[in-house]
Amino acid sequence: MEQTDPLSISQLKLSSPPPPLEAPGSSLPGELLKSHMHSVSPKHGLPPKVEGSEGTWGDSLDVDNDYSIELRCRSKRVQEKATIIVEEYFSTNDVVSVANELKELGMAEYRYYFVKKLVSMAMDRNDKEKEMAAFLLSTLYADVIDPPEVYRGFNKLVASADDLSVDIPDAVDVLAVFVARAIVDDILPPAFLKKQMNLLPDDSKGVEVLKKAEKSYLAAPLHAEVVEKRWGGADNWTAEDVKGRINELLKEYVMSGDKKEAFRCIKGLKVPFFHHEIVKRALIMAMERQKAQVKLLDLLKEAVEVGLINTTQVTKGFSRIIDSIEDLSLDIPEARSVLQSFISKAASEGWLCASSLKTLSSGEKLLENSSANVFKDKAKSIVREYFLSGDTSEVVHCLETEPSASSSQLRAIFVKYLITLAMDRKKREKEMACVLVCSLGFPAKDVRSAFSMLIESADDTALDNPVVVEDLAMFLARAVVDEVLAPRDLEELGSSVGGKVIQTAKTLLEARLSGERILRCWGGGGIETKSPGCTVSEVKEKIQVLLEEYVSGGDLKEACRCVKELGMPFFHHEVVKKSVVRIIEEQEKKERVWKLLKVCFESGLVTIYQMTKGFKRVGESLEDLSLDVPDAAEKFSCCVESAKLDGFLDESFAFEETQGKKENGSSSSAPN
Repeated sequence: MEQTDPLSISQLKLSSPPPPLEAPGSSLPGELLKSHMHSVSPKHGLPPKVEGSEGTWGDSLDVDNDYSIELRCRSKRVQEKATIIVEEYFSTNDVVSVANELKELGMAEYRYYFVKKLVSMAMDRNDKEKEMAAFLLSTLYADVIDPPEVYRGFNKLVASADDLSVDIPDAVDVLAVFVARAIVDDILPPAFLKKQMNLLPDDSKGVEVLKKAEKSYLAAPLHAEVVEKRWGGADNWTAEDVKGRINELLKEYVMSGDKKEAFRCIKGLKVPFFHHEIVKRALIMAMERQKAQVKLLDLLKEAVEVGLINTTQVTKGFSRIIDSIEDLSLDIPEARSVLQSFISKAASEGWLCASSLKTLSSGEKLLENSSANVFKDKAKSIVREYFLSGDTSEVVHCLETEPSASSSQLRAIFVKYLITLAMDRKKREKEMACVLVCSLGFPAKDVRSAFSMLIESADDTALDNPVVVEDLAMFLARAVVDEVLAPRDLEELGSSVGGKVIQTAKTLLEARLSGERILRCWGGGGIETKSPGCTVSEVKEKIQVLLEEYVSGGDLKEACRCVKELGMPFFHHEVVKKSVVRIIEEQEKKERVWKLLKVCFESGLVTIYQMTKGFKRVGESLEDLSLDVPDAAEKFSCCVESAKLDGFLDESFAFEETQGKKENGSSSSAPN
């Protein structure tokens, strides 16, 4: 017995192969029938051959032949049914129907053949079908098709690469992408590559497939994103292209009223699996243009009646609107009530099954629509003014004096609009947005909610900003570097919304010297000076130099100017930390250093958030400081009390808590 893998089914060799049970050219692997025939006798209690007992072998063979015929019939039925299911899926993109048909067919042990058939048929078609096949496997994995069957299906595909290459010239490359995609989608273990290489002849096409998957696709930088985008390249329509065309055909229909032309355009898109986007965009357009409501709803109704858009796509389109109703309500105050009227009309006319939708009334409203709209307008005004002035303290003041800004949901909306507006501008504004998010000191959950909304609306944003994924990933990575979000927040975002943004952000953060590269991406600050960005170590060095020059020269105004020209207000905690460390170490003119902190705070140059963060960092490094200054803890305690008296720190700042963390074994970092 040769075992290919614990998850795969063993291949058994017979001393003398039985006559072929398949028609020439049949694509069902012969070893399946061999395996079943080989195990018939022991499984069914058939008598073994005993020397001298006539007729025993004959009886066994009769039963074997009957069972083989039954197996052959079942196998043929699986072949025929699998082909039909795959053909229908490529026409309708109805994943649910595929799942139901496979369950009705039963015979779970044959589903590896469905995997093989799906991929081999997709290989000889367009990129659209290849992407559909990859998506289907990922969707059915574990729920409908057991992991061992997926593994075995790919095992058979790789083993048959030589045969596939006869009819499909680029079979090696295409199959390599399918294998890489299966690994990226976590439906194949990475160990599949090495294990299969050891089982195949060195000169086989299958080995070429595995090597290409490993070296050309899985070893490349940002390989997950590259593999996932492989079948949406420049020569094919991307999702963004299709959305743009849908918008255009709906606008033209509203202007001309030519339903026949609209139907022709919908057919021309050749994306029946994406018709829910037509439903969604038609409904939103109907909400925005009251005069066009009748036309657009009539278009959807007739499209369903003639079978152009199926009911599954209609339901999905309405469901997507319901999911985004809170966001829509910010731009269209009556969105909720208007959508409810659309649902009632469509249900009464018979082209929507309303019982399959969520209820619009369930759950809490974000806020009263009027309040949300007022805040949204103010938020945009505040952000635009900030992009002109660069004054973070003014933004903080505006939000503090805005009563509704105390709402967690509206804080998230403010961050969302800030980043959305920044993405449509230059690097300077993107950098300023990062600085402001850090300076605001919003709770991490509010910032996380903002990114969740941004990612969920990324598809629509992509119509105007083709690189929205890259931009959002950089904003997200920067939030982690700036300690606005913790790395674990990415996992929570991943579990709630997922997507390429999260994976790209993780890849950026995992890269060597990621912090410095991310800080430099948009100029490293430079709000006032528009100067090129600096690395973290360069900024620390600049802070050290400005403190040295200030202590020796005493020019307070020049020192404040230098702090401002760092262009990194979110990093001012480093100024605080280095200043307090100098005071603890009793270096010269510590009163002068304290005066610098006081003036920086009183002028708004260093916020209380940055001040508190700087003091906390000193508290966390006391263990190392005490090696050089034995009474560092006592001196730091005096600094804390003085800072509270001067208003640098809030009375709630507790030195004992910081110290307690050290005593409990928290890691510390030495002052730089």
